[in-house]
Amino acid sequence: MMFIKGIFQVLKNTTWPTRKQRWYDFISVLEYTAFFTLIIFLFDRLISGGLLSLFDKF
Repeated sequence: MMFIKGIFQVLKNTTWPTRKQRWYDFISVLEYTAFFTLIIFLFDRLISGGLLSLFDKF
C-alpha cells in the first residue's frame, strides 16, 4: 500500500509545465521532426540519385 501512496506523493510534488510551455514544447517537437525529415529526404535523394547514375554507367 505504501507503493501507491508513494506514487501519488511523487505526482503531487511534480512541477507540471504551464499551458504556454506545453505549446512551446509541442512546436519545438514539430520543428525538429520537420528538420530531420527534410535531412533524411535529401540524403535519400542524394544516395538514390548517385547510385542510379552509377548503375547507368555500367
